Order: sequence, then structure tokens, then C-alpha cells
Amino acid sequence: MFVILLVGAFLPPLDFFIVNVALPSIRGEWDASSSAEQLVISAYAGLYAVTLITGGRLGDLYGRSRVFLIGLTGFAAASILCGFAWSPWALVAGRALQGVTAAVMAPQALASVQAIFPESEKPLALSLYGAVFGLAAVVGQALGGILISLDLLALGWRAIFLVNLPVAILVVLFGIPLLKETRAPDAHRLDLGGSALSTATLGALIVPLIEGREAGWPPWSWLSLLAAPVLAWLFWRYETRLARAGGTPLIDPAAMRTPGLGRALLIALLFYVIAPFFLLFSVYLQDAMHATALGAGLVFLPFGAGFLLGPLSTPFCRRILGAAVNPVGMGLEVAGFAGLAWAIVAAPAGVPPAPVPLAAILFVIGFGQGLALPTLMRMVTGRVAPAFSGMIAGVAVSTLQVSTALSVAVIGGIFYTVLGARTDPAAITQAFIVAILCIAACLAIGAGLSVTLARRHARCGAMPFRGSRRFACCTSGVFRRGTCQRRATRSEGRSAACRQAG
Repeated sequence: MFVILLVGAFLPPLDFFIVNVALPSIRGEWDASSSAEQLVISAYAGLYAVTLITGGRLGDLYGRSRVFLIGLTGFAAASILCGFAWSPWALVAGRALQGVTAAVMAPQALASVQAIFPESEKPLALSLYGAVFGLAAVVGQALGGILISLDLLALGWRAIFLVNLPVAILVVLFGIPLLKETRAPDAHRLDLGGSALSTATLGALIVPLIEGREAGWPPWSWLSLLAAPVLAWLFWRYETRLARAGGTPLIDPAAMRTPGLGRALLIALLFYVIAPFFLLFSVYLQDAMHATALGAGLVFLPFGAGFLLGPLSTPFCRRILGAAVNPVGMGLEVAGFAGLAWAIVAAPAGVPPAPVPLAAILFVIGFGQGLALPTLMRMVTGRVAPAFSGMIAGVAVSTLQVSTALSVAVIGGIFYTVLGARTDPAAITQAFIVAILCIAACLAIGAGLSVTLARRHARCGAMPFRGSRRFACCTSGVFRRGTCQRRATRSEGRSAACRQAG
């Protein structure tokens, strides 16, 4: 059953990576403008990010399997529209629909891990979930190139969208009889006001980050960014009032106040600062080192292999490292980026680092990323009750999307600021080194924050969600052998009550 749900985690990143390969072919067929070409990417990425929280909550309210199948069916329909698009703007419309339906489908796999699996099986389930991302990154780049070069049925680039159809049909046929339905026990209607405010808040933040630099940061982009915190405040105020009135808010304020959750989401925000690395490394390889597009793409294969193996190694590493898996994974990324900067500096001018050390460094970065991802998802989703699994899954994946957009805007901006008007290899190399050191610094901060959560985990065991019997004890005590014991008690009665709560 879980394998079926993993398709929902696999298809969204696959369709993001696979389209990057097809953009030159799309541009060549229609002579599309640069704005239309950019929208093919940003329409999908933007709507996917702003709809994730609502998509996750829909699963809580109306059943995660049902919502998953509805989202998958909509995604298949959007793929048909993309595959048979008659103009660039029809393709953009199809990509927008793909983004919305992917956001409805994707959170259900992560939510089901929290709702269905017992605590002992969650590490393996989350490892498989993380491996899917690495597989999608590798398969997306390769499959896109293969399908376009084969030109099956003279479809050209359209095949990259139509390939989703047989996958969707098989999943629906097997999913209807096999998927077990789960939902929040006190399910009510969807918080439409909260959904609108959530979408507006994320849209005000993400759209200018995606479109702003390409458009030269026009006034509307700055106004939108200034409006984002105001909209966020209005959203939180609305959700708090709705919860006090006995309604079902899109994001439950009490669940979001769980100790450690804010810090875990901050780590998630820092985790995907690696996003601009792929673009900037390609610029460095092709413009400074004069590599071909194919050669630059093949350089990423060790990273993809590491990203695939990292999550699969997480259960084994947990037995050795315990709760320190996440900071160790992020630490490997920091070491990898520092090593990459050193290798570039040590190489002669105009010459890329030696292939074997470069492959080893990229493998370490990918392995660290893959190793840290499942434990990061567990740090976030494991802190709330199973009834809020869809909500927190949407929040977690949405945070990663915000991290992607924010890091591309900020670190990409740093790269082009350092580069200035120069285009010579030395300038590109210098700007790239500055950018990857910024990425390493952000990951180092995230690793440090992760260490503090690992210490709390060692003190309390797996963090109980708000409202559980041992929640109060383990937020300020020590959980050992199934018993929660306070470090300091004021009376024997409180100590006895604490032990009983375990």
C-alpha cells in the first residue's frame, strides 16, 4: 500500500526535473518568449508550493487515500493537457493545473507514514520516502533526455508529460482496492478562509522570489514581499480565533506550538539552501570550464547516487548514531561544500577539479542530503498528533519549497552580485566559491540547531505530541525505559504523578 502512495511523492519532483531538459525543445517548436518559458517552470513550482498546506489538510478531513487518488487523477488530466498543448500558454495552464493537483497528491504519502506506521517502522518508511526524492532527481534528468531523443510516435518533448498516464492508470487500478483509508477522527469542513489567507501569504512570498530577479525586481515584487508578513499575521490571527470558536483551522495553532516544532521547521528552511547549487554549478562548468551540457549533467550523477543511497542507510545509521543522524548528515554536506571550494581553489586556473576527487565530494554531499532528509521529516511530522498528519505534512513540504525559492533568490543574487558585469572564467569561479560557502554556512547553522533537538531526543526519547499523556513530563524531564522522570521535583506527589504519566 505504501508503495502506491510513494508514487505521489515521486511524480511531483520528477516532473520538475524532467521539464528542465525539455525547455530547449519547447522553445524551438513554438519560438516561445523567455517569459512563457519561465512560466512553464514557475507556474508549476509556485502553485505547488502555495497549495501544499491546503492539500495536506484535505487528506486529514476527507480521507488521505481518497484525496490522493483524486489528486493523482487530476495530475493525469493536467499531464494530458500539457502533452497535447497547442500553444505556450496552453502548456503554462497545464503546468499550473499540474502544480495544484501535485500539491493535493504529494502530502498524503508523508501524512500516511505518521498516521499508519507504528513508531518502530517509521524510520524505514521515511527512508523510502527520502530515497524517492533522490530517485526522482536522477531519473528525471535521464528520462527526459531519453524520451526526447527517442522521439516516440513523433511526440518529441510531449512524451515527458504523457509518460505520466500509464503510471497514473496503474496506481488508480491497484490503489482503489488496496489503499487503507485514514483521516482525522473529528473531521469537519475545510477552513476556506484559512486556505485563502495561506495561499495569499505563500503566494506573496514565493511569486516575487521566483519571478523577481528575471524581471529585474520591479516595484510589485518588493510590495508583494512587504505584504507577506502582514498576510502571515492576519492568517495566524484568523486561525487562532477560529480554533477558540471551536472550528477546524487549516493550521491548528495548538499543534504548531508543540515544543521543538518551530526549531525543526527552521532547520527544514535551512536544509534546502542547496537548491541554487545545481544551477550555479552548471553555470560554472559550462561557462567557466567550457563543459558541454551533457558533460555538465553527467557530473551530477555521483550526487544523485549519494542522494539515493543516503536515505536507505538511515535505519542502519540510526542504530549507531541515534538522534544525531540529522546533524551528521548536514555536517557531511558542510564538509562536502568546503571540500568543493578547496578543490576549485587548488585547481589551476581554467581547469576543473580532478574527476575522481570531484565525484567523491559530490557523492558525500548527496549522501549527507539523503541521510538527513528522512530524520528531518520525522523531526517535523513526529511532533504532532496523527490527526494532524496531513496538516504537518503540507507544512513540512511547503517549508522545503519556500526554502528552495528563498535560497535561489538570495544565494543566486549573491552569486550575480559578486559576478557583476564580468563573464570571464576567473570571475565566475570566484562568484561560485562565494555562493557555495554561503550554502555551507546555512547548512552549518541548521546542523547546529539539529544538535540541540538531538539532545532533547536523547533526554525524552521520541518526542510525544501535544495532548499525549507523557507530553508535559517529557518537555521538562527525562524519559527512560517507558517512564518519564523529572530532573528536579518539588514534592513527592509531583514525582509520583510524573512517573505515572509515563
